[in-house]
Amino acid sequence: MTDQSDDYVYDEASGEWLPAAEAAAQAAKAGQVEVRDSVGNLLADGDSVVLVKDLKVKGAGQTLKRGTVIRSIRLTGDEQEIDCRYEGIKGLVLRAEFVKKN
Repeated sequence: MTDQSDDYVYDEASGEWLPAAEAAAQAAKAGQVEVRDSVGNLLADGDSVVLVKDLKVKGAGQTLKRGTVIRSIRLTGDEQEIDCRYEGIKGLVLRAEFVKKN
């Protein structure tokens, strides 16, 4: 019986044989999307952001003003969208270009 740490996988991109665990870690990292705010800061789940522009919220009849703080964002897997909550608005999704990391 072989242990996974003894297995090697050929990486076509680099042309090298890599340990299976290292290859799996690289594949997982490649699947992640980097989400950046309006000034280029890297965003992560749980960050707080500030709006840099007044935004009309469709379906809520409400406008979020510039300077509004949104807490505990969640990344959606799209490099330009973040999922968040704000009082009175369910299912709020903001574009990363309209926020700045707080």
